[in-house]
Amino acid sequence: MNQYWITIHHPDDYDPFLLEDEAMHREIDVLNEEMIAAGVRVFVGGLQPAGTARSLRGQPGGGVVITDGPYLETKEHVGGFWVVEAAGLDEALEWGRKAAIACRAPVEVRPFY
Repeated sequence: MNQYWITIHHPDDYDPFLLEDEAMHREIDVLNEEMIAAGVRVFVGGLQPAGTARSLRGQPGGGVVITDGPYLETKEHVGGFWVVEAAGLDEALEWGRKAAIACRAPVEVRPFY
């Protein structure tokens, strides 16, 4: 089995308290239960907004600089993710399709090495 990262992308101004409702949470719960029953879910996690991130950059001489905010300045960020084990890309894409529907957001599916 191969492992895949299924990521959910949110715009920078995404506010889960305004944009997520009980129906959406139920659909995500159902998807998680389906993944568990199928034996594909390895790990799942939701992330706080990108503004809560801290970025660390190595410096010459071994120092590290820590700055507030995400590493990349973009209009979207990763809002959550699953790690799944699937027989191949087609199966992983099917789980990604279900994630896009449940989360009502763009999804990226990427294999691990």
